[in-house]
Amino acid sequence: MIPAVVLAGAPNAGRLREVSPVPWEALINIHGRPMAAYVIDALLAAPAVGKVAVVGPPELREACASERVLFLAPRGSMLENLTAGLDAFPDAPWVLIATADIPLLTPASAAGFLDLCAGGGAEVYYPVIPREVVEKTLPGVRRTYVRLRDGVFTGGNLGLVSPAAIKRCLGRAREFVRLRKKPLRLALVVGPGFLGRFLLGRLTLREAERRVSELLGFRGRAVVAPFPEIGVDVDKPADLEAVKLAIIKRK
Repeated sequence: MIPAVVLAGAPNAGRLREVSPVPWEALINIHGRPMAAYVIDALLAAPAVGKVAVVGPPELREACASERVLFLAPRGSMLENLTAGLDAFPDAPWVLIATADIPLLTPASAAGFLDLCAGGGAEVYYPVIPREVVEKTLPGVRRTYVRLRDGVFTGGNLGLVSPAAIKRCLGRAREFVRLRKKPLRLALVVGPGFLGRFLLGRLTLREAERRVSELLGFRGRAVVAPFPEIGVDVDKPADLEAVKLAIIKRK
């Protein structure tokens, strides 16, 4: 059984504040339940998932009462919260990471992603979802896509990681986060050739995978996953409305 960590410690300080006054994004109400509760329930029902550590506000305890769920207080940044979650499972060789803003996640999509990662020989697995899969299954949902030689993809909000590899690369990851709003300096770190191929749509998925692995210091693998539920997150009011409608249609 693979333990899971749900990152639910993001303050509600962005565009979602326009439609919900709650202090944490994970607590945003979707049909009478906090958004994070949908993610936690899906993970608990996935056959290969064991215990779940939720790094988020204490109010989530009321909606997610289970002996398999651990609740941890947020530490601050996403990387700090990730470290807190991984520390809850010190002996686990693998941990499944999920953000709290993918309420369309299903047990089948979580299990399907884990199956795709099996035997891949990497230390970090990250899902990418083809655009046509998202638009066919969830028409009207707006996503940010990246054009590569292999196709057009959006990133997913799950990840299967080796905790040892993540802790080894935390210093480099913090540097990338620090440079995220300094595009010129970030471009120098990534490399102009790599950046140029990316902007022209000539980069392949495997080239991107290798470069990110080199920069962060782990063996990474991008997994093409046919599960739109893991690629649709809620970060603006339009996303919230689209997700609410999709959940109603499921019932």
